[in-house]
Amino acid sequence: MPIDIVVDAMGSDKAPEPEVRGAVLACRQLDVRVHLVGPEEIIRPALRQALRGQHLPVFVVPASEWISMDDKAAHAVRSKRDSSMRVGLKMVREGRASGFFTAGNTGAAMATAKMVLGMLSGVERPALATILPTVHRSPSLLLDVGANVDSDPDNLVQFAVMGHMYAQNVLKVVKPRVGLLSIGEEDSKGNSLTRDTLPLLRELGSKGIINFVGNVEGRDMTNGNADVVVCDGFVGNVALKSMEGIGKLVSVLLRESLKSTVTSQVGALLSRKAFNDYRKRLDYSEYGGAPLLGVRGVCIVGHGSSNEKAVMNGIRVAAEFAEAEVNSGIEAALRC
Repeated sequence: MPIDIVVDAMGSDKAPEPEVRGAVLACRQLDVRVHLVGPEEIIRPALRQALRGQHLPVFVVPASEWISMDDKAAHAVRSKRDSSMRVGLKMVREGRASGFFTAGNTGAAMATAKMVLGMLSGVERPALATILPTVHRSPSLLLDVGANVDSDPDNLVQFAVMGHMYAQNVLKVVKPRVGLLSIGEEDSKGNSLTRDTLPLLRELGSKGIINFVGNVEGRDMTNGNADVVVCDGFVGNVALKSMEGIGKLVSVLLRESLKSTVTSQVGALLSRKAFNDYRKRLDYSEYGGAPLLGVRGVCIVGHGSSNEKAVMNGIRVAAEFAEAEVNSGIEAALRC
């Protein structure tokens, strides 16, 4: 039976075209029904053009307002009561849809989800998680990457449980290895937050709630030594943005080198399949979006520059999250 996913049609930098085309693409390739939320007079013409006469389960849900990237999150959440984010998340809360995707204002998405959906039992703060490529084919999960600038040890413990459940049930990692991001593997390394959190995570590991492997360093995010890496939102966001910058730098330098001589150009042609595979593994659109873990529902936040492929994969991730029943597992683990 198709699963219902709501899409904020006014979220991305080029809205609503990527959202509309991504919704149509998702309905062609996935077993979903997609509800596009936003002003009908803007969405319906774009939807007619994308459908090209084809009948697919894509529906328009009216919302008279939307939150832009330039809006102050706190003010917009309070003042725009008929925003596409708020209307879409209310559909999830009321059980009319199983998940929500937006490529819009991240701060507003987190604040609206927390207000409309509420928090899971045992969770004080939500965490934004992101998928990172590794040297192995299986990715790793990093959280928090920006939902909370400041966190305490109890918050990091909750993030660890949430990351474990997501990796196990959505990413299908058997017994995911959970690591605490620090500046060294030794127990004495790190700041007061990591040193105070370490024994709490060890206790969870001894109870069998998570598979805790101890402190991990920055390089462990991509070398495959941990499946889930836990940190506060300030550190996580800096780490994520640094990796994005390095990825772009490597791509630019590689492209320049391959064009430098005739021999390298010939080599590039012969290695085109390998380079395409390299780009695909670093392409954010393949991963769809970042799950907001800890809220009472499914909320996926995509990149503002999401294209139709990224939107489709965001819808896919929302559907997989909903079907895996991750939230009930998080609540059960935190009760232990």
